[in-house]
Amino acid sequence: MLERLLDSVILIDHLNSVPQATEFILALDPEKTAISVISYAEILTVLDEEGGRKARPLLQSFEMLEINAAVAEKAAVLRRQYGWKLPDAFQAAIAIIHDVKLCTRNTKDFNSQKHSFVEIPYILL
Repeated sequence: MLERLLDSVILIDHLNSVPQATEFILALDPEKTAISVISYAEILTVLDEEGGRKARPLLQSFEMLEINAAVAEKAAVLRRQYGWKLPDAFQAAIAIIHDVKLCTRNTKDFNSQKHSFVEIPYILL
């Protein structure tokens, strides 16, 4: 059973050798952790060809959650309600629909006090 959805920023931090991200990811059970198609695309967008080749095994080690009509409907509601950018609304919708924690350090958009589906595993100072 899935427990967490990793946001792109956590994966990018890990790929950029941020120790807190690496420690967090290594402590996770890969069978209970997922990424979204959004994160998959965002990661590959910021990497060059060699970086993408190196990152794919990590990305593919997690279940990948897709966007369907229910997720799209929920994302539209969340975007209108909170003014989030569409990728953030999709991430939130995927987490809510799959009843998992969205692990992010994006405290600007995702306040874990306000949104029970949000987990902030670390903060960079």
